[in-house]
Amino acid sequence: MPEVVFPLDSSRSFTDQELVGHNRWHPDIPPAVTVRPGDVFRVHCREWFDGAIHNDDSADDVRDAPLSRVHALSGPIAVEGAEPGDLLLVDILDLGPIPQEDSGPLAGQGWGYTGIFARTNGGGFLTDHFPDAYKAIWDFRGQTATSRHVPGVSYTGITHPGLMGTAPSADLLARWNRREGALIATDPDRNPPLALPPLPDDAILGSLSGEAFDRVAAEAARTAPPRENGGNQDIKNFTRGSRVFYPVFVPGANLSVGDLHFSQGDGEITFCGAIEMGGFIDLHVDLIKGGMQTYGVAENAIFLPGNVEPRYDRWLAFSGTSVTLDDEQRYLDSDLAYQRACLHAIDYLTKFGYSPEQAYLLLGSAPIEGRLSGVVDIPNSCATVYIPTGIFDFDVEPSASGPTRIDPGMGAPRSSA
Repeated sequence: MPEVVFPLDSSRSFTDQELVGHNRWHPDIPPAVTVRPGDVFRVHCREWFDGAIHNDDSADDVRDAPLSRVHALSGPIAVEGAEPGDLLLVDILDLGPIPQEDSGPLAGQGWGYTGIFARTNGGGFLTDHFPDAYKAIWDFRGQTATSRHVPGVSYTGITHPGLMGTAPSADLLARWNRREGALIATDPDRNPPLALPPLPDDAILGSLSGEAFDRVAAEAARTAPPRENGGNQDIKNFTRGSRVFYPVFVPGANLSVGDLHFSQGDGEITFCGAIEMGGFIDLHVDLIKGGMQTYGVAENAIFLPGNVEPRYDRWLAFSGTSVTLDDEQRYLDSDLAYQRACLHAIDYLTKFGYSPEQAYLLLGSAPIEGRLSGVVDIPNSCATVYIPTGIFDFDVEPSASGPTRIDPGMGAPRSSA
C-alpha cells in the first residue's frame, strides 16, 4: 500500500485530526504535507459534509445541510520544485470507500447517499420542478450500489473524485472574487444565489490561526464551482487510470482533493446527484516544467479519462430541445435542452412506477451519459440523456405490452416542512 500522507481517523471530526484540511481556496493556506515529483502516495478523504448526512429514512439532514462548511478537502499537498507556469501531472491509481470499514455512521463506511437539495438551500439543475429536499441511501457491495429508496436498480460505480485542483495565485483569486461578485450584483436577492461570495463563517483553513486566519477567511473563495484550477468539476469518467494536468499558480502547486463519489450521472443534476462517500485515493505526481506556456494550458485543466468503466452496451436515450415547458422558444439554449431531456427521462420512468423524485435521484447517481447533440441548427439546441438499460432489474424498453409496473417500495424520504 502507498504511504498515507494525509490520514483521517473516522472516529474524529474533520477539524479534529492530526492534519487539518481546508474548505476554501486561497494561496496562503499552508501545505499540510510535501511530496516529490515521482512519488506515489495515499490520501484519505472525508465526504463533503463531514458526516452531516445520515444513513436513515429522513431527508431533514439534506434540507438543513450546512453548505457553508463544504467541501472538506484533504491538503494542500505541496510538490517539491513546482513553480508557477509548470503543469502538475497527477495520475489516479486507485480509489474507493473507506478501507476495511464496511459499516458505521460516516458515508463511505459501506454506504453513500444522493440528495435532492431544497431550493432554499442550494437547489439543483431542476429546482423549479423539484423544490423540496429528498434523499436516497445506497448500500455498497463490491463495485455495486443498491438502494432501499430506489428499488429495482443496481449500479456498477465509476468511482471518482468530484473535486481536485491546485491553489490559485493572489491575482487569480482576486479575479474570481471580482467577476463572481459582479454576477451576484445583477440579482443579489436571487434564490438560489447566482454565486457564492467569500464567507468567513465555518471556514477551515488548515493550520492558519489568529490574524492570518481572519484575513484569509475574508478573502478565500468557496469551493462549490469549477474554475481555472480544476476544482469541483464532477467529471464521472475521472476515475482509475485517469491522468490530469493542472496549471500551477503558486510555488509547490498546493494540490487538494476530496468529494469522492461512488457513482454519478453526467451533470450531477440534483446538485448532490452523485453517490457521496468518504474514502481513499492513491495518486502519483510529476511535473512538466514550463508546461503552461508550452501547451497553452493557462486557464483550464486537461485530462486523459480512465479506462475502467462498467460494460453497459445498450442504452435508452431521451432528447430535449431549447423550448420551455410553456412553449417559449429559446435560441440555442443547451442548458434548457439538457433540462428538457432529463425531464423527458423522468416522466418516462414514472410510467414504470417510480415517483418523479425517485427517477430524478436515479438520473443524478446512475452512470448516465449526457451529450450536446446539436448546437448549430437555429433556433433549437438538442441535448440527449442516455440511460444504460442494464442497471434495471426489469425491461424498460417500450413494447406493445406496455410498461412493467414495479413496486416503488418506501420511496425517497422527503424532508418535513
